[in-house]
Amino acid sequence: MTRQLVVDLLASESEREEVLVKGWVRTRRDSKTFFFLEINDGSSLKSLQIVVNEGVPGYDESKGITTGAAVSVKGRLVASQGKGQSWEVQAVELQLIGAADDSFPLQKKRHSNEYLREIAHLRPRTNLFGAVFRIRSKLAFAIHRFFQDRKFFYVHTPIVTASDCEGAGELFRVTTLDTENPPRGEDGKIDYSQDFFGKSTYLTVSGQLEGETYATALGNIYTFGPTFRAENSHTSRHASEFWMVEPEMAFCDLQEDMTLAEDFVKSVIAEVMESCSADLELFFNFVDKELKQRLEFVVSRPFKRLPYTEAIELLQSSGKTFEHPVQWGVNLQSEHERYLTEEHFKCPVTVYDYPKTLKPFYMRANDDGKTVAAMDVLVPGIGEIVGGSQREERLELLLENMKQHGISEDDYWWYVDLRRYGSVPHAGFGLGFERLLMFVTGVTNIRDVIPFPRVPGHAEF
Repeated sequence: MTRQLVVDLLASESEREEVLVKGWVRTRRDSKTFFFLEINDGSSLKSLQIVVNEGVPGYDESKGITTGAAVSVKGRLVASQGKGQSWEVQAVELQLIGAADDSFPLQKKRHSNEYLREIAHLRPRTNLFGAVFRIRSKLAFAIHRFFQDRKFFYVHTPIVTASDCEGAGELFRVTTLDTENPPRGEDGKIDYSQDFFGKSTYLTVSGQLEGETYATALGNIYTFGPTFRAENSHTSRHASEFWMVEPEMAFCDLQEDMTLAEDFVKSVIAEVMESCSADLELFFNFVDKELKQRLEFVVSRPFKRLPYTEAIELLQSSGKTFEHPVQWGVNLQSEHERYLTEEHFKCPVTVYDYPKTLKPFYMRANDDGKTVAAMDVLVPGIGEIVGGSQREERLELLLENMKQHGISEDDYWWYVDLRRYGSVPHAGFGLGFERLLMFVTGVTNIRDVIPFPRVPGHAEF
């Protein structure tokens, strides 16, 4: 007999004479001649009630069936007499697959998220984290559907790279050299020419530069993969390993780039609201009471666009005292971004045309000589969720930017070649997948939307 999923049995339109369900016990309640099991197989937020009467094969051996145990149940799907459920299974055969001893840490009580991070291998069995990671799966699928429906090609960019896209210098080095006795040159410095790849290599911070090479051949592409930042940051919004979505479009300017970013955010949120409605109810009811209204607002309303200069002027005239001073030429901080989205405009905001001193070498210079064609999409509750730009397609200006940023043309010869051979205007953006998931669920700590978070000082599991 083929196993049925709990989610399908709960959605059944009629009784079924024979079903086979397997899962993990959430609770057990005993009576004199029968007992109830609530079992969940991960396919849905709701569990399925099993009624096991005395005399059913497996009944006498059922003492080991406690919270956390894995079981197999054959039986009949019938209308439930209990409240809050349409169907239950009357067991005709019960089998213990895997016992859970008394030390099982997820007993029927409320556990803090901080505690559950310590048992990240078990936390997906809780209602909250089961819902988080089902939504994560659906959100990833929605992202692929969005780009595939628009005839973008999915490109796999390298995880090991010799280029630093952001120029941050906070990279994880990849090496096979003997760390206790590395080879050294005449100057006493480590000789990375003897390393595995014959040069210094790192875990990628972005697939953008490599993505541009494919956009200038295939037209519209996107990458979606893991990225790494060696920042010693302990905030609730930063992780050392996270996933990035990065589309890149040939023959595209900043205005078209902003339009795609806004359409993207709206589309994937709308799809998840439809496909994950049962799981999202948990977050609407128990995590953030205003979440549903906020998501509906983002999906249904246009985004506000304003230049960085106007954003600075607005913040300076707000009469509000910020922890970080506001002045032209400095980055917007989270408190500034949230003021714009949550208090002033009360909607997502796309800020564009940032000072060139704040941005990497590849962003296109504007005619004013002070700003570049860069943009950030800011959303309520999170702040920046998308960062993008039109790329500098003019060879002379790109070379000048690289010189000003201290970047060697020899190291990026292949990137410069794109401007020599059929250069075109092109643009793209990056979106932190986990930050989008935080926005969709209302979860406030990035450690709670990644299966196994990697943050400074922590690489368990």
